[in-house]
Amino acid sequence: MSDLTIRPERPGDEPAIFDVTEAAFTGHPHSEGTEPAIVDALRAAGDLALSLVAERDGEIVGHVAYSPAILSGGEEGWLALGPISVHPKLQGHGIGRALVEAGSEYWQRAGAQGLVLLGDPALYSRFGFVRETPLHITGPLAEYFQALPFTDAVPDSSVTFAPAFRLARPTNR
Repeated sequence: MSDLTIRPERPGDEPAIFDVTEAAFTGHPHSEGTEPAIVDALRAAGDLALSLVAERDGEIVGHVAYSPAILSGGEEGWLALGPISVHPKLQGHGIGRALVEAGSEYWQRAGAQGLVLLGDPALYSRFGFVRETPLHITGPLAEYFQALPFTDAVPDSSVTFAPAFRLARPTNR
């Protein structure tokens, strides 16, 4: 998509981010619709480490949030990717890919250790995310936990997501 711009969130973008996130997850089989509230809660708590929007023709059509991942061993430099949203009318056009790649490049340049997420392994493996690392979570979503290490030093730690994610309720996946 040549007319697509990926940029950091700016003041005033919040309503459009809420709207695109809500639209992206409405009716999604693995969502209870809490994703817009999670983004708002991350922002309110100061846990929105990076918020990127995809803009086309002056309209926000996609968004990705990055927040600190909390590792049980105290290791720093790990971020959680998500939620990620693309307006339903534009899904499948590379907007999500552009958001993930821009965020990954940003965090690599910033010296982060890596990214973690909960998501479809078939989808996120295309970006280099893997399930088989020493990082792990427990609970019903463990099979969806993946990491994208930026270094060879991956700690054997349990990962906890920012408190805003407590708004999410696991569904049958």
